[in-house]
Amino acid sequence: MIYAVAVATFKEWSVYRTHTFVSVFVGPVYFAVQYFIWTAVYGSRPELAGMALDQLIRYFAATALIGYLTMDFADWNLSMLIRTGKFLTFALRPIHHRFFALSQKLGHRVLGFALEFIPCLLIFHFLFGVDMRPANLPWTFLSVALAFSINFHFNYIIGMASFWVVRTEGIRNVVSLIAKVFSGALIPLAFFPEWLRMVQFFLPFQYTVYVPAMVFTGSFTPWLVGYQAVAALVMYLVSELVYRRAMRRFCDVGM
Repeated sequence: MIYAVAVATFKEWSVYRTHTFVSVFVGPVYFAVQYFIWTAVYGSRPELAGMALDQLIRYFAATALIGYLTMDFADWNLSMLIRTGKFLTFALRPIHHRFFALSQKLGHRVLGFALEFIPCLLIFHFLFGVDMRPANLPWTFLSVALAFSINFHFNYIIGMASFWVVRTEGIRNVVSLIAKVFSGALIPLAFFPEWLRMVQFFLPFQYTVYVPAMVFTGSFTPWLVGYQAVAALVMYLVSELVYRRAMRRFCDVGM
């Protein structure tokens, strides 16, 4: 079933290749901006916050590539289904909608791997001269897979807010902004104050970007991936709990 849904999603989104090619352009441009900004910030300094310039450049290249593998639209898609009443068709099927949405995400990201990840990997390596070889491939693969799961289940939880409110655009925009700041996508968490990093330890955001990027660059310890696995399990359990409570109030009225 996973294979069938993933293949169907792959074929569906293959029709919209222009949208994918735009992201191939945006990713390297954003990386170039980060490259020149941080090169100027470092100047002649050997390192900042314990990170050398070459390590920081690899970090931002890794976050861009990881983003292509973990990008998710479950919140938007689920919100649309609930608001229009189309979620009823999934509620009547002998398959959990979250499982169906996860299968869609797999097919969508396989397409992203082929049309976004690989081209940007080649651009970063040959155009910018960044070493894009993972420090430890098995650990990197595991960490990215966990980030994939955390990001999906977190967004699915946000999407289920539509069972309680009419429009979720505001919630999704606020959460997206917070996630960008506290995930390490805009600035590595090593630059944050110690007390704020302790707070982030209990939030899911750093486990979707910062941790897999640090694993990619080799600046990690196995227990960090262990915490990431715990976060993935917690996100799954919370999504299931919220789903069960949401289904008690689902009445299929459409909005």
